[in-house]
Amino acid sequence: MDDQSRNLILATALSFLLIMVWFVLFPPELPPDQQPATETSQAAAPGAESGGDPALAPPAPETPAMADSAETREVALGSTERVAIETPRLSGSISLIGGRIDDLSLLGYHVTTDPSSDNVTLLSPAGAAGAYYALYGWAPGGDLDFDAVPNVNTPWSVESGETLTPDSPVTLVWENGSGLVFRRTITVDEDYMFSVTQSVENTTEAAVRVAPYGIVARHGEPADLQNFFVSFEGVTRVSDGTLQHFGYDDIPDLDFVEREGANAEVLDVAEQGWIGFADKYWLTALIPDPGQPYTSVVRYDAATDIYRTETRLPTMTAEPGQVTEITTRLFSGAKEWETIREYQNEGGIDRFIDAIDWGWFYFLTKPIFWLLHNLHGLIGNMGLAIIGLTLFLKVLLFPLAFRSYVSMARMRELQPEMEKLKERAGDDRQKLQEGMMELYKKNNVNPASGCLPILLQIPIFFSLYKVIFVTLELRQAPFFGWLNDLSAPDSSSLYNLFGLLPWPAPEAGTVLALIFIGVLPILLGITMWLQQKLNPAPPDPTQAAIFAWLPWIFMFMLGHFASGLLVYWITNNTLTFIQQYTIMRTHGHTPDLFGNIRSSFRRKAPEKK
Repeated sequence: MDDQSRNLILATALSFLLIMVWFVLFPPELPPDQQPATETSQAAAPGAESGGDPALAPPAPETPAMADSAETREVALGSTERVAIETPRLSGSISLIGGRIDDLSLLGYHVTTDPSSDNVTLLSPAGAAGAYYALYGWAPGGDLDFDAVPNVNTPWSVESGETLTPDSPVTLVWENGSGLVFRRTITVDEDYMFSVTQSVENTTEAAVRVAPYGIVARHGEPADLQNFFVSFEGVTRVSDGTLQHFGYDDIPDLDFVEREGANAEVLDVAEQGWIGFADKYWLTALIPDPGQPYTSVVRYDAATDIYRTETRLPTMTAEPGQVTEITTRLFSGAKEWETIREYQNEGGIDRFIDAIDWGWFYFLTKPIFWLLHNLHGLIGNMGLAIIGLTLFLKVLLFPLAFRSYVSMARMRELQPEMEKLKERAGDDRQKLQEGMMELYKKNNVNPASGCLPILLQIPIFFSLYKVIFVTLELRQAPFFGWLNDLSAPDSSSLYNLFGLLPWPAPEAGTVLALIFIGVLPILLGITMWLQQKLNPAPPDPTQAAIFAWLPWIFMFMLGHFASGLLVYWITNNTLTFIQQYTIMRTHGHTPDLFGNIRSSFRRKAPEKK
């Protein structure tokens, strides 16, 4: 390998290192998605599309006093009558005060890798810390006021159904005392999708106008919000094919809308869409039926510190003696790729798969995850699936790698002629460059081709990192031995000699944990170092010193990345070593691996004065 190739590789490695450090220290803001043409500068009233008197906007879900209370979750749950929710994948209840879906746990997911740990809690009632719930209702239109329609404090009664299951819906009923009977029928499937049918029966002699709405409210930011640039958490909205993200830091900075009395983003949706809160692995989203126009709202009430997403449907007229009803859906559960893809393909929910944060490199992350998911289905072990994915990518990129190594071998053959060029050119660098370019052209050699496989590894690395970090299928996925969560850093540590000494490893995030790395980071450094030793050290002392330190810098810098990513990189380094060694042998050059290793430990003889 000549000096120019070494410089290119060194520049690439240092650039990659700089990019990694920059992204960690200065995470970029998510780029704003293009706004649909139907965006309005102020709140669109429900029912404006259908003409007639617009309905009033939905009221705030909670008063400041209620939002500020700090009861335990158990006390808040016990303070109201409830209807139980029991499905193969969900457990929880519906509050009869307000008819809120405000108690939901995910039966298939635990807080820690310990199977005896608590199930993940998704929704929690108002009054408890971190309240998070779905609320449905009617906004009054025409001559009606809010006392004539159900609100957050309405005491609903159970008309039919004792427990909500996939086989038994529940119907709640409330009469306003003035001739209007409101019903709410809730069904749930085997996974995470609720259907909510709201109806109003008009027993009066005059027509009434009401507008149905749905709200998902969240009191304050999530307690486990990570604020890490790799993973988006906040409001996700799809409106007529356009995807938007609103981070928790961005929502309070939305424009103040006078009619809303809050910071809000209000949008009219013509045909299809959905809106909800996306956590790293979980989602709660309001989903009107395809073809149903509605108003989509993101808002933040500073007085109560409540984030809200809303879907407001057109105003409906209930004629005397008639029943008017409408059905919408609510997803509240895990962002499982297969599950949400089925809802998208079979349920007609536009771009529902984008509830998973695929990132800027979505054109790479989506196929990489698809391949990893299918390999896991075949192998049954996610760590082995990552190794299989790495092998597939190496085979896919082999033609480029082959050309790269061949080019490097031919560059090595040209070294004698290049040395002669340097002697003839002397200090004339322009003459030297012209001579080298002519030599490359004559021998059909591209000195930059040796760096192409390295450059291609960078987007693949970031894409795989994204997949491992944000997809639910990698959460708490075991490999072998102590590696019981491939989405988390290696839990072993030099501090206790990988469990041989009788004291625990340092807690994650501490200074000791950053210094005393685990087995996988050490293997990463060793494989990078061995790959480097296929070639002798560069003659320039500065370059030699930088190259000597690079593997160990990467070892500590990447030591606390997800262990699944380290499995990929260690496998990639090992395959690259085998690949490069074999190609070099086939082109008449046997790498002096042990000689290069020995030379790296030799001390340079002191210069004679």
